Amino acid sequence: MAGRLTATQVKALDEGRHADGGGLYLHVKPGGWRGWKFITNKGGRRREKGLGAFPKVTLADARKAAARIRIAMDDGEDPFTKAEAAPTVPTFAEAAEQFVDSMEAGWKNPKHRQQWRNTLGTYCKPMADKSVAEIDTNDVLACLTPIWHTKAETASRVRGRIERVLDFARARGWRDGINPAIWRGHLSAVLPAAGKLRRGHHGAMPYGEVPTFMKALAARRGTAARALTFTVLTAARSGEVRGATWSEIDMDKAVWTVPANRMKAGREHRVPLSPAALAILEALPKGEPDELVFPGAKRGRPMSDMTLGAVLKRMELDELTVHGFRSSFSTWVTECTDATIEVREAALAHAAGDRVAAAYNRSDHFTRRRALMKQWAMHCISWDKVSPISSEAER
Repeated sequence: MAGRLTATQVKALDEGRHADGGGLYLHVKPGGWRGWKFITNKGGRRREKGLGAFPKVTLADARKAAARIRIAMDDGEDPFTKAEAAPTVPTFAEAAEQFVDSMEAGWKNPKHRQQWRNTLGTYCKPMADKSVAEIDTNDVLACLTPIWHTKAETASRVRGRIERVLDFARARGWRDGINPAIWRGHLSAVLPAAGKLRRGHHGAMPYGEVPTFMKALAARRGTAARALTFTVLTAARSGEVRGATWSEIDMDKAVWTVPANRMKAGREHRVPLSPAALAILEALPKGEPDELVFPGAKRGRPMSDMTLGAVLKRMELDELTVHGFRSSFSTWVTECTDATIEVREAALAHAAGDRVAAAYNRSDHFTRRRALMKQWAMHCISWDKVSPISSEAER
C-alpha cells in the first residue's frame, strides 16, 4: 500500500495525525506521546477506536488490529463497541525465551546462546511458570540465594540475565515498576557483594584483594610479571597482551590499538592507557614497531599463557587464573562505579548483544572508558602513594 508508514517514521514524526492507510492512524501528541487509532467514515458516520500506545503496540501490532476491525466490519459486526481481549502476559520462562530469540541474531557464538538458555532454565525454575508481571524480589532471591555463596560467578551472571529479561518484559509492556533483579540500591542490601566471595569458574580474585596482590606483583622481577601487571591494569585478555607489538602502542595519545585479527570479536579495539599502564611500558626496552612489547624466552616468539599463570603459581595463588582478573574488574565496575553496562562491556571488548546496541556502541565509549580505566588503575595501585609501580621491580 503506497504511502504507508515505516518503523523509523513512527519514532520520528512530529505532532499531529499521520495516516498509515486502511483506516489506521498514528496520533502524536505534544510531549511525544504516540498512539494508534482506527478511523472510518463508512456510511457517512465517523467512528474511531483506540488501538493502544506506541511502543507497547508496535506498527505491526497496530496493522494487525486494524485488519481485524476491517474484517469484522465486512462481516457486519460492530468492532467499535466490542472490547478487545487483554493481551496475554507470558510467564518468566516464556519471556526469557522471547528475549533470547530477539537477541540471538546478534550473538555470533552458538555456545553463548545456549549458555543463556541453560542458566535461565536451570537456576530460574522457582519462578519459571509465574507471570512475568508478578515477579518480585522474593522470586529473584529464591533463584539466587541457593547459589550465591557456592557459585558466585554463576550467580552474578544469572542475576544479570534475569535483570535483562525483566527489562525486556517492561519494554514490551508486560510489567511496571522497579526491576527486582537490579543490584545497586536493591539486591545489594540483602546479598553480600559478589566481589567479596571466592569464585570458582575462572578463579577470580575478589576486587578488594587486588591492591594487595598488585603490590606483591610489582616487587617481582621479570617480563612475565610486568605483562601480568599490564594485563590487570587494562582488563585485557592474556592473548591480546602477549601478542602486543610496539606498533599498536601510541604513547603520546596513551592508546593501545589492538587490530581486529587479534580480537575475539573480530573488531579493532582501542584501550585507553592509564598513567600506571603507561609507566609499565615506559620502563620496558623500546623495540622496533613489529617487535613484541612483552617478548617470550625465544626471540620473536610471544610468551605462552602458561608463563603468566606460572607467576600466579609462584605467588602461591594456584586457584586463580589470569582471565579471572577480567571478572574482578567487571564486578568492581558493577559494584563500585556508576559506569553503564555498555561502558563496562566496551572496556571488556565484549560483542554488543543486538543490532541496536551495536549501533549505539559504534563510538566505543572511549572517553568514558578512559576515565573508568584510570579509576580502576587507582584502585589497583592504591597501596602505592608515591608512584604507579614499585621501584623495587626490575624493569
